[in-house]
Amino acid sequence: MLFASLMLISGMALLIWSADRFVGASSSAASILGMPPLLIGMVIVGFGTSAPEMIVSALAAADGATGIALGNAYGSNITNIALILGVTALISPVLVHSRVVRKELPILAAVTGLAVWQMRDLRLSHAEAWVLLLVFSGLMGWTIYQGLKTKHDALGEEVATHFEPSNRSLKMAIIWMIGGLTVLIVSSRMLVWGAVELAKGFGVSDLIIGLTVVAVGTSLPELASSVIASRKGEHDIALGNIIGSNLFNTLAVVGIAGLFNPLQATPELLSRDLLVMSFLTITLFVVGFGFRKQGKINRFEGGFLLMCYLGYVAYLITTA
Repeated sequence: MLFASLMLISGMALLIWSADRFVGASSSAASILGMPPLLIGMVIVGFGTSAPEMIVSALAAADGATGIALGNAYGSNITNIALILGVTALISPVLVHSRVVRKELPILAAVTGLAVWQMRDLRLSHAEAWVLLLVFSGLMGWTIYQGLKTKHDALGEEVATHFEPSNRSLKMAIIWMIGGLTVLIVSSRMLVWGAVELAKGFGVSDLIIGLTVVAVGTSLPELASSVIASRKGEHDIALGNIIGSNLFNTLAVVGIAGLFNPLQATPELLSRDLLVMSFLTITLFVVGFGFRKQGKINRFEGGFLLMCYLGYVAYLITTA
């Protein structure tokens, strides 16, 4: 138990460090190669901050720990909206200026609906995993088109300021990318092994471990980047991180994990966890889109999201 705990904590610490290095190096390489800032924010940063969830869920599914694979993906979505966005809005109300970010909100709601529909029989087959990856590929195509077509957008301007030009060469950026990704894979393996062993030791399901400890651990890169962005007044980066990560988690993370093994779910995943995820996603869509006014997540709404998260985790612990 002690060794498993040390592996989980060490893996989590290394995962946070390597994810930060991977995102920074990837953004530097993309900037050196002339990629528009908006595209860096929508694709590179979104992929980089979701890389921990992607690798952890893929390794868990390959090991047969489908509860951790699904719990990590959907639990990260819940954590991103309720905990991370809640904390971020409490620090500074999140104003939505970017047209691109507003367009992604209804897409996230539709993708969440697809996830719920696919899991209605408590199983994700290989064919359904391919559907998720095909939708993800189409979404990436649309994202790249938007990034190249849109010349002026608040998100692009914030990304250009946030990721200041680095003096590292393309060669060094690639070396840091490879190094960060290597450590990310190793730390993910440590995290998955430690989580599985702890689940066995405490006699709880790997789904609960995936929804809580693993989900929070893999979401820490988003927490760090969103809080830093919020304190700098870069609201669209803060919200864009959350939306982009949730899209990656729901489509790519679950889709890739489903290719390794068909994912079997428990009834609680559908009636409890996906229900909470759907409620939070709809709430985010309503307050973030703004409809006839500017989208805004104020401190009251941030506090509500945070209370939802605390209530959800308390329920998981008391019913485990």
